[in-house]
This record gives sequence, structure tokens and C-alpha cells, in this order.
Amino acid sequence: MTGTLVNCAAVIAGGAIGVIFKKGIKDSYTESINRSLGIAILIIGLNGVISNMFSVADGKISSSGELLLVAFLVLGTLIGEVLKLESRFGKFCEKIEKKFRAGGFASGFINGTILFCVGAMAIIGSINDGLTGDSSVLFVKSALDFISAIIFGATLGYGVIFTFIPLLVYQGGITLLAGTLSGILQGELLSQVCMVGYAIIIAIGVNFIFGKKFNTLNMLPGILLPVVYHYILILINFIKG
Repeated sequence: MTGTLVNCAAVIAGGAIGVIFKKGIKDSYTESINRSLGIAILIIGLNGVISNMFSVADGKISSSGELLLVAFLVLGTLIGEVLKLESRFGKFCEKIEKKFRAGGFASGFINGTILFCVGAMAIIGSINDGLTGDSSVLFVKSALDFISAIIFGATLGYGVIFTFIPLLVYQGGITLLAGTLSGILQGELLSQVCMVGYAIIIAIGVNFIFGKKFNTLNMLPGILLPVVYHYILILINFIKG
């Protein structure tokens, strides 16, 4: 789990540096910085969706998964709304903010968690770390997350620092289960999971630019639906014989 531990340390360090810088940033600059950050996040999300949805063969561009993306996002959001994930987590964060007398925990924690945990590098890097001990992918991801954590910490506050907890559980879990997951999270399924994840990152970018338009936490169940869909197809094919 060396790669994941380094990644967590990078997020903690970057977030802490960002929080220190935040004290020197005038409130009048925050809105402009957030919009600029939103554009960067939007581009990251678009790049991720395009790379997992489009392919080039014989000089021609082809796409796949559009309808599945719609289904996964809509159904995932519906599940999140029914479970009231964002509302319940918001109440939990309010208790933390009151206890420590500091606001802004929820925004930094939610946005940071999604950005740091979603993507092929997190999955593939963790699997490689678990199977072969090769942490190179996660080291590269750590460098990128370190920079992102500084920016998030400077704009969203100290909640970003605590994203190391879900990051440790998520990537660490994949690393420990690498032998099992390596045969599952690959190919088309990996592309579908990442496609949905990056679409949610686009929603985060929109929220930064235009104010909160999406309850991104309620959209997260959509990331699990490709796995459910994958096994439903396997079951159907098994029944057909």
C-alpha cells in the first residue's frame, strides 16, 4: 500500500498548504479563483469522458456507451435522491463544523473526495500496487493530487485535508483486493466506471462556475451501476447457456 500512503500524505500536505494560503487570499478574489478552478475541473472531466467513450480505429472516430451513461447517471442520481445521501452527509458535516467551530468542511470534503478517488489512475494504480508492488502510477497521481489539494485547500478550506480518509479506504481496499479485482475492473467495465465518474466531475466543475446546480454526492451511486449491469449481463448469458 505504499502508493496509497504516499497519495494520502500528498493530499494532507497539499490541503494544509492550501489552507495556510487561504488566509492570505482576499474574499473578493475567491469567486474568480473558483470559476477558474471550475473551468480546469470541467476540462478534466470532459477529457475523462471523451477518453473512455470515444475510440479511433482505421482513422475513424467511433463512440459507445452514450445510452448507458444516461441510464447510469439518471438511475444513480435517483438512488442518491431517495437515500438522501447529500442531505444526510450535510447534517453530519454540520455537527463536525459546530463541534470544531469551523465552517466549510462539507464542500471541501465532498468535492475533494470525488476528484481524488475517481479515475482510471486510482483503480489501475492501486491494482498494480497490490499485485506487483509497482507504485509508479500512484506516485504520478500523488503529484497531481498534491497540486489539486493546494488549490482546493486555498479555495474550499480544511475539509480537503480529511479526504485522505475515503482515499485510504478506497485505494487501499482495491490494493488489498487486487488479486480479485484485476480480473473484474478492466476493459469495458473499467471504461464505464470511469466514464460515469468523470461525468460527475463535470458536474463539480459546473457547480464551481455557476454556483451549486448539482447534488454531486447524490450522483455517486451511478459509479456502482456499471458493475451491477456487468453482472446482470453475465447472469443473462449464463441462463441462455
